[in-house]
Amino acid sequence: MPRFQKIAFVASPTGYAREAAAALMRRYDHVPPEEADVVVALGGDGLMLQVLHRFMDSPKPIYGMNRGTVGFLMNEFRDDDLLEHLENAQRSVIHPLVMDVLDTEGRSHRARAINEVYLLRQTHQTAKLKIAVDGNVRLDLLIADGVLVATAAGSTAYNLSVGGPILPLDAKLLALTPISAFRPRRWRGALLPDYARIRIDVLDAPHRPVAAVADHTEFRRVCTVETSLDRATELVLLHDPGHSLDERILREQFG
Repeated sequence: MPRFQKIAFVASPTGYAREAAAALMRRYDHVPPEEADVVVALGGDGLMLQVLHRFMDSPKPIYGMNRGTVGFLMNEFRDDDLLEHLENAQRSVIHPLVMDVLDTEGRSHRARAINEVYLLRQTHQTAKLKIAVDGNVRLDLLIADGVLVATAAGSTAYNLSVGGPILPLDAKLLALTPISAFRPRRWRGALLPDYARIRIDVLDAPHRPVAAVADHTEFRRVCTVETSLDRATELVLLHDPGHSLDERILREQFG
């Protein structure tokens, strides 16, 4: 019996991706995404993140094929032997971060992030932040453009761009990375166990406003952000043999 019985196709809005989806739908039987037991996503990494978020509460395996730009999370596009590729695909299981926010109006917000949670100044003035890990204050004052918490799966994205470390998928770590730190000038961040709960307080929030972002969900004028790994939610990515997410992250470390 085939590994997957019901396939759905989801494409980014670009013509390149939509043409590929249309060709595959003519060739293979398919169902709406909500009815599928596997979703084939055609686009780039942005689409993959959107699809993972879309099915966050009812996770199903996602097999991505690159019809975007970078395509770090995607497989090479092929319009033949799709069923064989799905049958042989390897699983990578990732967990999202959950971000709980309190803003300056006293309102609470929650969002999840597959790549990273970050705080970023909203004006010309730097942010002043206090960082605690598991209830213990580790940094009384960070003066910076912001700070970022990345999962292993997201460590090659924004985290890497601001000088953070690349984390192997099975490292069971989170990267805590400053964004353009001014004080302490030589602080380059920290590696934390993936069970850590991180709290970031915005100091002088009314005069130095800060936004908090979980992937593409943003809340402005925040005063407190707490984040930790949501172990109860498992997201499954499918990759062709030899092109697993672990292998891609390893290759990224060698340029």
